[in-house]
Formats: sequence, structure tokens, C-alpha cells
Amino acid sequence: MNSGEGRRLPTEDESWWPNDLVAVGETRTRFQLNHRLTTGAGNPDSRRGTSLAGRSGAAAILPSMFTHTIIEPFRIRTVEPIVTRRREERSLALHTSHFNVFALRAGDVLIDLLTDSGTGAMSANQWSAMMRSDESYAGARSFFTFEETVRDITGLTHVLPTHQGRAAERILFTTLLKPSDIVPNNTHFDTTRANIEARGAEAVDIPIAEARAPGTLHPFKGNIDLVALEQLLREKPGRVPLVLITVTNNSGGGQPVSLANLRGARAICDRYGVPLFLDACRFAENAWFIRLREPGPEQRTPTAIARDMFACVVGCTMSAKKDGMANIGGFLALNDDSLAERCRNNLILTEGFVTYGGLAGYDLEAIAVGLREALQEDYLHYRIRSIEYLAEKLMAGGVPLVQPPGGHALYIDARSMLPHIPPSEYPAWTLSCALYLEAGVRAAEIGSVMFGQQPEGSERPAAMELLRLAFPRRVYTQSHVDYIAEAVLYLHARRGQLRGMRITDQPATLRHFSVKMAPLDPAGW
Repeated sequence: MNSGEGRRLPTEDESWWPNDLVAVGETRTRFQLNHRLTTGAGNPDSRRGTSLAGRSGAAAILPSMFTHTIIEPFRIRTVEPIVTRRREERSLALHTSHFNVFALRAGDVLIDLLTDSGTGAMSANQWSAMMRSDESYAGARSFFTFEETVRDITGLTHVLPTHQGRAAERILFTTLLKPSDIVPNNTHFDTTRANIEARGAEAVDIPIAEARAPGTLHPFKGNIDLVALEQLLREKPGRVPLVLITVTNNSGGGQPVSLANLRGARAICDRYGVPLFLDACRFAENAWFIRLREPGPEQRTPTAIARDMFACVVGCTMSAKKDGMANIGGFLALNDDSLAERCRNNLILTEGFVTYGGLAGYDLEAIAVGLREALQEDYLHYRIRSIEYLAEKLMAGGVPLVQPPGGHALYIDARSMLPHIPPSEYPAWTLSCALYLEAGVRAAEIGSVMFGQQPEGSERPAAMELLRLAFPRRVYTQSHVDYIAEAVLYLHARRGQLRGMRITDQPATLRHFSVKMAPLDPAGW
């Protein structure tokens, strides 16, 4: 991705920080979204890597830093062809799928941004490790490799493998929750909320106020509201068996959580005797944002910052299909011996024996390698910059986005882009169908289709109407991103022509996966 002016990493004598101060938890940190750098004293050429001709010694040969395009930190050795369908073919596919992009055949999709979960490209080291796997039913060597890696990164004692993250959620919630319990979170994602509600408990979102304003700039919009958290624990004694914080906050625009906020939440939970858990799907991306935006950790490695994050919690759920860089898998990690034993017994009912948890040995090997690769600095630099690159192109064209850009995805503010379509006519869903029809790009609605249906069956507009463009890891290149930008800008220029959707059939829960829709105005589809 093209780095652009001020988009490189700073040298030792440069700083990310301007004079503006932004509150982060109980601390204050200097923050600037465009990362424009100030030139270090006594080093006037450090910004652009310009020639130092005329100086003596080694300094006359090399600048202090070469400003360059941020390239993909990998080479491509195996390729998978993709096919461009004609517009009339995409129209037929939309009608056949009842205007639900989840129901499209992948072969009919040109660029697939539906999710970053399990859709990434694995590395040569991962494939090599898979070939060395131990497929023993019990006590396989591959499990202990996996367990050692998870323990090293998280510091948590008990590691229970699962086939994916929602299985870890199900095991934890069926072990801990009972009807009428309350589980607060910065923002629950869809399957997390569904697993809580399936137990008759209530999932409560308490993000900071800035999280609900897509265009508002804040370095850590994923933070949980600490005042609201303490008020909830004080007013609902005995009803909150755990507190959960999701990193990064997927439903809130892929926004990070600060270390100060995690530590503040842990202190509150300790005062009320409630355990704090992490939904750690994108822990590595969150660690990188902390390094960029929070004072103190800027010289530390992503691995060290991740350990600081996990030190704030007593357990975590994890989908290894995200920052585990694998196509399948997850885990539940815990410190409490008694709780771990109960969860193991629960795991055996549906996942299998405790040393494989529904996974093959080669899956465990792939995750063990992937967890470390997700924390590599050159990868994280490229990953986060890729999203920023697309955001800059779209913002230049006036497309409203959740600001600042997230780590794994870009979120279009469909409510602002399509103000003539009310939430009851599902503007983000409409936009997802239009993006596929015109460009063959598949993306996910995070709005009133996903979150509008309440447990008792009523309808309530979602807090935001977002279209998420989630990027699979190590899959697409800059030309793909340029194409996506062109497609979104094309739709933005014609946004007034779009009309909303209606639901024709839906399931009782998690309706977005299988809902059937129809356009209010069939013309043009």
C-alpha cells in the first residue's frame, strides 16, 4: 500500500503526538489520526529520506530513513483464479439468493469482504507445521505445541481448544450463565449475543459515547464505559457473573480498546468480585493500535503489549480464524482451576476430547504458528495501513465512514450515505446488495437486519447502520483495493437512486445469515 506523506513509522527522534489531548480511560494521551510527523531536532532530512550529499562519513551515503511504499510483507507463490461475472449474471444470483449476500455462491463473488474470519491465506511455515502434525486422539504432540503458544502469549493457565470462537463462547456461557443474568460488554457481536440470549440471559452493550458517533475522532472508540460498568455492577449485585470486553470492537467499527481502559475495567471488576474476560479475536491488531496511540507502550513489541492486555483478565475466548491466521479453530483460556474443570466436561459433550476440541492436529499446528505471525511488526504495519489506504480514497470522494478506520475492516456509515432510506428499510443491507450487483464485491451489513430483532420478537433500529468491508488476511493486493474504492465511489455518486429493502421471511434468531429480502422498488435490480 502506498504510504503517503507521514504514513511511515517514526524514527527515534520523531513523534506521533501533536499538542491536542484526548481522554483515554483515566489517562490522557496525545493523538493525531493522520499520524503526521514532526521533524526531529538537528535532523532536518528525517521526514522524507532525502539525499544527504555533501555531508561527510556514512551520513553522506544514507538518509536516516527511506520513505517508501508499504508493501505486502510476503511473496505470492500459489494463486487462485477469480472470475468476473457479468452484471446480468450477478442480478440473477441476487434474485436466486433472495437478496441475501450470505446465500451467494462464492464462485459468483469477485472480491469477498464478507468476513475476515477463516478466509485468510496461510503461510509456508503454517503449511509446513501442518505436515508435521500428530493426529493422535488423546495427548497429541500438536496439542502441547498449541497449548505452549497460547500460554506464552496470554499467560493463562488452562487452554481448551475448540473448533471456532462461538464454541468457546457456548462452553463458557452454558457453564456460567443462568436465566436473568446480565453480561456487559463494550459491544457484543452477533454470535456472542445469541449465545448469551440462548441461556435466557441479557447481553448489555456499554461502549463509550463516542463509539455511537461514526464520524467522531477518538483513538480508542472500542473502550467500555467505565462509569456505566461500575453503575451496573453496583445496581445489579449477584446478576453479573462475568464482564466481557471485545478487542477490537467489531460491531463498533473495528475500534481498539486502550490498556488504561482494560486496567480500569479490571479494577472495577475486582472491587465487585466479578471476573473480567476478553473476547480476543483481534488481539494482535488491538496491540498494534495501543502501540501507535497510547503513551508508554510505543517502544514495546506487539507481543509484550498483548501480554499486558491478557494480564488484565482472568480468561478469554478466541476465534483463531481471525488473529490466529487459520482457516478454522479457537480456544477458551482460563486461570480458575474449578471453572476450567467444569468447562472441560462441557467441552467433551460437543467438541470432543480436551486435547483436540473438534480440531485436527494440523489445525492446532497452524494456529500455533499463526498466533505468532499475527504479532509480527511488518505484518501489522501492512495490515493496518491497508485499511487506512482505502479509507483515504473513500474519504476523498466524500463517502461517510466510521472514524478512525478499523484494523480488520472499513465500515461505511450507510445511515449518512443513504439518509433517504430509514432503518426500517435497511440502508446498509441495501448498500451491500448494490455493491455486489454493480461490482461483484460482497460485504456484510452491521445494522438493523443483524441487530434490530429483539429476543421477544420486537423490532428496534440498530445504534448504527454500517456496511463492513472486512479484509481477509494476506489475500488481496493494492489493485484489488483500488477496484473496491472505484466501486464504492461509483455507488456513492448514484446513492440517490437506491431504494430500501423489506423482509419476506426470517428465522427466529441470527436472522441475517438466512433472511429472505426483496427490494421495495424492483426496477434496476
